[in-house]
Amino acid sequence: MKFSMPGPSLVPGANSEFHLVDERIVGRKPVSLSFAEAASLPLTTITAWEAFFDRLGIDPGGAQTGRSLLIIGGAGGVGSTAIQLGKLAGLIVIATASRSPTRDRVLELGADYVVDHRQPLPEQLSALGHTEVDYIANFNNTDAYWAIMSEVIRPEGKIVSIVENEKPLDLSTLKAKSATFAWEFMFTRSMFQTHDIQQQHELLNRAARLIDAGKLRTTLTETLTPINASNLRDAHARLESGRMIGKLSLVGW
Repeated sequence: MKFSMPGPSLVPGANSEFHLVDERIVGRKPVSLSFAEAASLPLTTITAWEAFFDRLGIDPGGAQTGRSLLIIGGAGGVGSTAIQLGKLAGLIVIATASRSPTRDRVLELGADYVVDHRQPLPEQLSALGHTEVDYIANFNNTDAYWAIMSEVIRPEGKIVSIVENEKPLDLSTLKAKSATFAWEFMFTRSMFQTHDIQQQHELLNRAARLIDAGKLRTTLTETLTPINASNLRDAHARLESGRMIGKLSLVGW
């Protein structure tokens, strides 16, 4: 069984029962996971992995151990994977969450600290002894957090975001700090057939080994069954609500 990412926005028919996928962007299914658990992982794993290790330049082997990482949107699917990868890389992970279930979730996944995104972040970070952070990963809203990210990023720090902006971003706010800003889009390699497209195959296999070794866990929190049009609509509605914790899978025909 292959371990691959869905791509409905780029590959029509991705909700079909069978689907042809490029071998270079799939990996093996972790043997320790059910099909539902495995299905919840590839999109978020690729996004978080590329965001950290490709865009931010973090060493998965721990070369930046002890440096600080702020994850905006810690309880979502990407955030749930990112917290785990950040800890595996030896980082001090600070994740945003507000509701009790989401706060409990990010702490359970290994976050060192939780800050409330509904309250001013700079003050909360200062109270934790992290007036500035080395890395920021924004998995929620680029426009809403741009000024805050510019304020709390450390000089020569790095920021990555996955959410497209709706207004022009003022990059001049990062100039004095020589800070880096990068986008992460998991479909870039497949969309443009980049020279390193094989990297997604390799990272999924590495992730599968981490999962089977008990070092990385599934982000699945809910399942809907059976797979039909009604449940598919329900699943999309839940994901689009912005209140989903972790990931959701549809199972059973």
